[in-house]
Amino acid sequence: MNWKKIIGIIAGVALVALVVLKLKSNKEITQNKVYQYDKEQAINVQADTLQIENVNAEFSYSGTFEPHKETKLSAEIQGKINEVLVDIGSVVNKGQPLVLLDNSILKLQLQTIEVQIEGLEADVNRYTILAKADAIQGVQLEKSVLGLKSVKVQKATLVEQINKTTIKAPFNGIVTAKLSEEGAFAAPGIPLLQITDITNLKFTVNVPENALSQFKLNQSYFISADAYSEISLSGKTTMIGSKANMGSSFPVQFSVNNTTDLKIKSGMFGKVNLKNDIQENGIIISSSAIVGSENQPQVYLVKNGKAMLQNIVISKKIQNKSVVSSGLKAGDVIVTNGFINLFNGANVTVK
Repeated sequence: MNWKKIIGIIAGVALVALVVLKLKSNKEITQNKVYQYDKEQAINVQADTLQIENVNAEFSYSGTFEPHKETKLSAEIQGKINEVLVDIGSVVNKGQPLVLLDNSILKLQLQTIEVQIEGLEADVNRYTILAKADAIQGVQLEKSVLGLKSVKVQKATLVEQINKTTIKAPFNGIVTAKLSEEGAFAAPGIPLLQITDITNLKFTVNVPENALSQFKLNQSYFISADAYSEISLSGKTTMIGSKANMGSSFPVQFSVNNTTDLKIKSGMFGKVNLKNDIQENGIIISSSAIVGSENQPQVYLVKNGKAMLQNIVISKKIQNKSVVSSGLKAGDVIVTNGFINLFNGANVTVK
């Protein structure tokens, strides 16, 4: 027998054995380092015991106040800004001058036109006398009359352009933005000032489809501002949305008269308060306790120390609360917090 071959075979077998042992050792080390989650270990959760509550107690929907009218003013003609007569926060009245543009060249052109009108009027008077005496042809008088009318149209055009060099407030309001300064160049389409009217406000809330029936057009509702909860405002419904937004809710808009001292500002948050006189009792849970999908909401019931998934049916949502019409009863205990690693049938410990 060739001893070299035997030694080679033995060396190969030994090498393979060493590799296998090394791999097995590495696997054991890796398994020891990786965290192995114990599914039998109890999970700490927070829970709530359900009880029957008054479903139709007073509740509200949050929304935002917006100005009834707001616009950015720009010049109708181009020119250098000579003077800005207001600043941010200035209260302005309809027709009040706000910005003055340079109109010196236009005024010089107007003087030239007035001189032309004076000369043409003299020509018309003279030609009228001569035409009556048959001293000139009537066509000369007609040309003078037409020339005078044309120049008067030019004068009216210049006067209108000069008037447009004074930019006036289109309605009563407050200057909420100053977008240009003296010496800048004004042109059509370039905003100079922003005027906001907050004597009347628009208040918009977004409500789920099952709550739309609570709102009627031209009906008054109580509205409050978060910053001034002591002030009660009356808002009349002006619009009920006919198309859902991205959040599957519908906009409802109200017209609200501001306080006399204009305390409610554009962009403030508020609430429309609703109250149903028909008393109804039911199960109300926090919406944060709901898991599952929109089509099949679920909650975790705590039974005999285990968390069990329970299908529920939601009849309505009130802010961050949900009214459950079936699937739960008084005395049930549901998980409200501690959903990490929680699964159906998991052992739980209620804090």
